[in-house]
Amino acid sequence: MILVTGATGLSGSAVIREFAQQKAPVRALVRNRANAQALEALPTVEVVEGDMLRPETLGAALRDVDRVLMISSASKRMVQTQCMFIDEARQAGVRHIVKLSGKESGIGFNPNHFRSTWEHEHIEDYLEHSGLAWTHLRPSQFMQFYLPPAPTAVNVAKNALLIPMENARLSPVDVEDIAKVAFALLHSEGHEGKSYDMTGPEALTMAEVAEQISQAIGKPFRYVNIPLEEMRQAWLAAGIPAERVDTISEVLSERIRCVDSRVTLDTHKMFGVSPTTFAEFARRNAAVFRGKTMPL
Repeated sequence: MILVTGATGLSGSAVIREFAQQKAPVRALVRNRANAQALEALPTVEVVEGDMLRPETLGAALRDVDRVLMISSASKRMVQTQCMFIDEARQAGVRHIVKLSGKESGIGFNPNHFRSTWEHEHIEDYLEHSGLAWTHLRPSQFMQFYLPPAPTAVNVAKNALLIPMENARLSPVDVEDIAKVAFALLHSEGHEGKSYDMTGPEALTMAEVAEQISQAIGKPFRYVNIPLEEMRQAWLAAGIPAERVDTISEVLSERIRCVDSRVTLDTHKMFGVSPTTFAEFARRNAAVFRGKTMPL
């Protein structure tokens, strides 16, 4: 049995949908079953309620599980959550954990300047010394970062991307690509002790991102480089928690410093996944950028 944790989140739900599309059985761990109705409706999906921070709730989730795709939210307790889960998985007899980690695409990006990257590295080290077979899947920033209502500065009403990125380039990857790779990885052998980095197929400035959105929606969509502090105040005014604002500010500051980004497609090629371009992503979500529907 394969278990996917964090199954109601952005990445986890995409992976679960890929399992369902492939008609493959999977167990989905959720903290609140009431929030997992969409998953419960999918064929081949077994939804189990449990909390990664409460080992006593994980018995049913881990029963007869051979492999786990480990995902949890990037909260201030991510390290504690995932390390506790690793310990419980080992005791339950799980053989192999695939950790959905992360690696920024910026050339020269310093993980010590961004807590989430540092925390992922700490968890990776803990997993590597756990005695379990391990694999790290390390995507760069997500294309979904640009979709409203994600905590970005996409202003649908103004047809604008307002974000403090100057002329720096990023190589965002589509979460749907990550889900396809994760599915293939979990259903093949020989990945123990390996790390797989992923980016999208292009390194783009925010002006180029805005232009591709413009082409997808058929009307002008512009990029406005605004001061980081102005962006912080706008996010706080919108009700985004201060902790989340601080985290986003950290990564934006480091991305501005690293003006160039690498493009790494070896993982796509290895698992036979065609990399989604940002233009394709924008066309798929054109209605979202027009403010007419939710993301796909």
